[in-house]
Amino acid sequence: MTRGRFITLEGGEGAGKSTQSGLLADWLAELSVEAVQTREPGGSPRAEVLRELLLSGLVAPFGAEAEALFFAVARADHMNETIRPTLEGGAWVICDRFIDSTRAYQGASGVDPEEINRLENLAIGADRPDLTLILDLPAVVGLYRAQSRSGPVDRFEADDIAIQEARRQRFLDIARVEAERCVVIDASGTPDKVAKAVQDSVRARLGAYLPDAG
Repeated sequence: MTRGRFITLEGGEGAGKSTQSGLLADWLAELSVEAVQTREPGGSPRAEVLRELLLSGLVAPFGAEAEALFFAVARADHMNETIRPTLEGGAWVICDRFIDSTRAYQGASGVDPEEINRLENLAIGADRPDLTLILDLPAVVGLYRAQSRSGPVDRFEADDIAIQEARRQRFLDIARVEAERCVVIDASGTPDKVAKAVQDSVRARLGAYLPDAG
């Protein structure tokens, strides 16, 4: 059985990752490609428990290093329980946030890159995404979008604009260094326009694994 493909969507607050994950899954379904949507933190029962701790801010007082560790623990369970079995079963995985969010968020908060790399290797081993779509948006626009949504503001949305912009720059730096894996997509347009750019990027990078898209 052919291994499935692993796509991650990254970006700052309000960039539209969840929306685009759903639209991408719908498009792949139209092409008869089985795809499973998941998210981080979370994606497995135990990791969802850790998600609540992280997004509520209960871990934040222990510092960014502790947050990075909690993310790594959740990610390891997510990999073992959801991502690897899905890929090995031949389906694609679409993940809303993954390793690059830890690099950008906890990295921008001062966690040593070597420590982040160690935690990353422990959590996922050699299983890197086949394609990472970085939805890019000025931090002030994304934060406005995020805080305009109904529901409580989470621990990361509550951070000030300076740290939000630092995270954005981290994502762009990652995309520049790992251009073979990453594609930066302008997320300022309508959801349909962004979805078209996402589809074009998937065709360009993973077209060999797709049925004829027409």
